[in-house]
Amino acid sequence: MPKSRTNVQFQHRGSGSRPRRSSSQALSDVSESTSENNTPSRNGAPISKRSDPLPPSSDFEKKKQTFITRFIWSIAMILGFIACLLSGHIYIIVLLTVIQVVSFKEVVSIIDVPSKARSLRFTKSLNWYFLGTAMYFLYGESLIYYFKHIVLVDRILSPFATHHRFISFMLYICGFVFFVGSLKNGHYRFQFQQFGWTHIALYLICVQGHFSINNVFEGMIWFLVPAALVICNDIFAYLCGITFGRTQLIKLSPKKTVEGFLGAWVCTIVFGFFFSNWLKQSTYFTCPVNDLGANYFTGLDCVVNPAFIEQRYHLPFDFPTWTNIPSSFMMEPFEIHILFLSTFASLVAPFGGFFASGIKRTFKIKDFGDSIPGHGGMTDRMDCQFIMGSLMYFYYQGFIATHKASVGSVIEMAITGLTAEEQLDVIRRLSTHLVNQGALGGQVLEYLQGQSLTVKR
Repeated sequence: MPKSRTNVQFQHRGSGSRPRRSSSQALSDVSESTSENNTPSRNGAPISKRSDPLPPSSDFEKKKQTFITRFIWSIAMILGFIACLLSGHIYIIVLLTVIQVVSFKEVVSIIDVPSKARSLRFTKSLNWYFLGTAMYFLYGESLIYYFKHIVLVDRILSPFATHHRFISFMLYICGFVFFVGSLKNGHYRFQFQQFGWTHIALYLICVQGHFSINNVFEGMIWFLVPAALVICNDIFAYLCGITFGRTQLIKLSPKKTVEGFLGAWVCTIVFGFFFSNWLKQSTYFTCPVNDLGANYFTGLDCVVNPAFIEQRYHLPFDFPTWTNIPSSFMMEPFEIHILFLSTFASLVAPFGGFFASGIKRTFKIKDFGDSIPGHGGMTDRMDCQFIMGSLMYFYYQGFIATHKASVGSVIEMAITGLTAEEQLDVIRRLSTHLVNQGALGGQVLEYLQGQSLTVKR
């Protein structure tokens, strides 16, 4: 008789494909679960719990670390900016130059990745070449305009200053010819897109940055006040927005609210009046640059700009005599300028940031780069500053600048429009005038007459 087999399991209907677990396996699972829960054993001694892997860092820890990094770098940037500000105008110009170069690199790098994929040569080199050409032209224009009395009389610099625009144009033409020669069949559309994007970056960054540098030459206050107004508006827009913001302002920046936008406008106007009135107490901030070696501690001397001199303004109507309210008042034109600049910084300059947000959405990126830890890229911090600096330059030239003849402009007219004999004749006539005024001795005229005879021979 065959021996019956034990532990034979049959698959019952409805039980599925999983076999029935034996009692020993069930007891084993219970034992494991009991040990994991630190349930005491039979002798009453607890069984040690197995160590679980450490959980990943929470969102709070990440936000905390980001805030600490952002705070540290914010303090470092503020201290560095103050150091440059007190050290002199030349350090601010160097700082603005670095900002332009880093911002240009970030903007161009958005489209630099596809060019590597297509193995296109010289794309990056041409970008930097056009940047160098643009900066040579723009910085040269500023130096010639503000320091022509030095540049035009120097034996080495004079030819470069006289033909500066032609030299700049020829440098650009060389890059243009090289670009055309590097066009590759099958990639024409892409390469022309690169070419156009590079020129857009040059305009948005280098040209507008050039205006900010000109503002520094006109007086530190015309650079510092607009920059501070933009920063103040950004801070108060955030504070007002999280306090009582309800209505979305624009879809490009979902966190921007109408209430924060308008609240920041009022706060920026108040800040602008107090901050600008504090700055104008020092001639270091109000005087145009006449010495690049000057700093905050040495100061500058100049004729006070009429914008900082009180003037009487008359209202278009008169109040009743019983009110004792005067129909005229004394005010500095500078305060009216601050009202306009604060309004522009609050209502128009933020659209520079919205424009940058549109670019980032187009290229599907969060930030332009990571140049500043915790803040993103340099362009993310300077998007509103570029348009504000441009406005300040044109506003200053149209409503604030005092246009008068300067030593540099007279020398430029004499060098570019007169021959050598005519220039000597101008010097002799001016010397005669100064001798008659007692400012020069008669021996100067004798020396000039001797030089005139030498030239004729």
